[in-house]
Amino acid sequence: MIIAVTIQVFNSFDREGTGYFTKEVILRLAHQRPGDIFYILSEAAENRQENLPVNIKIITVKANSTFSLLGTVLYNRRLSSILKKINADVLINADGILALKATIPQLLLIQDLSFLHHPEFQQKNQLAFLKKNMAKFLEKAKVVLTISNFSKEDICKNYGTGEQKIHVAGYGINELFKPCETEEREKIKEQYADGCEYFIYSGSYYPQKNLLNLLKAFSVFKKKQKSNMKLIICGQKSLGSEEFLSLLKTFKFRDDVKLVDQADDSERATLIASAYAMVYPSYFEDFGVPPFEALQSQVPAIVSRTSALPEVGGDAYLYIKPDDFEDIAAKMMLLYKDETLRNKLIENGKERVKLFSWDQTTQKMWECIELATRPE
Repeated sequence: MIIAVTIQVFNSFDREGTGYFTKEVILRLAHQRPGDIFYILSEAAENRQENLPVNIKIITVKANSTFSLLGTVLYNRRLSSILKKINADVLINADGILALKATIPQLLLIQDLSFLHHPEFQQKNQLAFLKKNMAKFLEKAKVVLTISNFSKEDICKNYGTGEQKIHVAGYGINELFKPCETEEREKIKEQYADGCEYFIYSGSYYPQKNLLNLLKAFSVFKKKQKSNMKLIICGQKSLGSEEFLSLLKTFKFRDDVKLVDQADDSERATLIASAYAMVYPSYFEDFGVPPFEALQSQVPAIVSRTSALPEVGGDAYLYIKPDDFEDIAAKMMLLYKDETLRNKLIENGKERVKLFSWDQTTQKMWECIELATRPE
């Protein structure tokens, strides 16, 4: 079988993005199915990586990420020409944008509908494009794949798409994220947090992640607890992060906040495993990878009671209201003072992580590919 995959960035280091998800799944499928060929159709220079399986081919397609009418027309023309040339059997659209002019069966990957729930966090041209076209994409797709049951129900509710058309893949976590020994944990605390215990946030600085309220909550925590506790923000600078970085310069407790930019998986894994707890106050998530990495590292996580986070974490998370920094602070203080609660969350997390794996996600992707190529 010849499988084409459109994705803006295939070799992405953003573990919450579709680029990383697609890379993990396609690499596994390529190894499992050496007789099939996977064409990655993308515009990003980052895709030029070594040691790919011989049955993964990368082709550059310009204007994949555009949200203009002209860009869409040009992209569809180029894409149709390439699909015909490689004689593809199916097209996987991994950026949530369907090729409306393509005639072969298509599988549409949608992480979530955050653009409907929080339009304030979207670029205007992207928001207008998705609002105009998402219904068309869902109608034309033969199969729709998403990350959580929350997202599936959200799609059905907002667009009337039949449940039988939408499938849930889940997510997997890198094996690097695991508990660390006490000696290593102490070294990490000395290196990054002046030898003190610390809360950690991991992820982008994107406004949807709600880091302004995290800073406000940490300020309340410091004032009330009189603690030497630190806050480590291990993230990637992104569009819209300027407000957070500007506020941090004037933050009263800025000396207790440590920024670790562009950390690789190995560094992030040791930072998370050595933390007292993760705080993840995001407004909207399709899965919420960083707090689940914390669970796998046997570190408790304080997360928002929104979107797919309760579905993923169950009784292993301590929940907050993301728009209420006083509530975030209260939960940080509760976990800080209650070691029994902390240990209970860690134990619950050990069971929760057994529910998800890349093997299960990859198997679900292949089942959806077979559904998409099955004759009517």
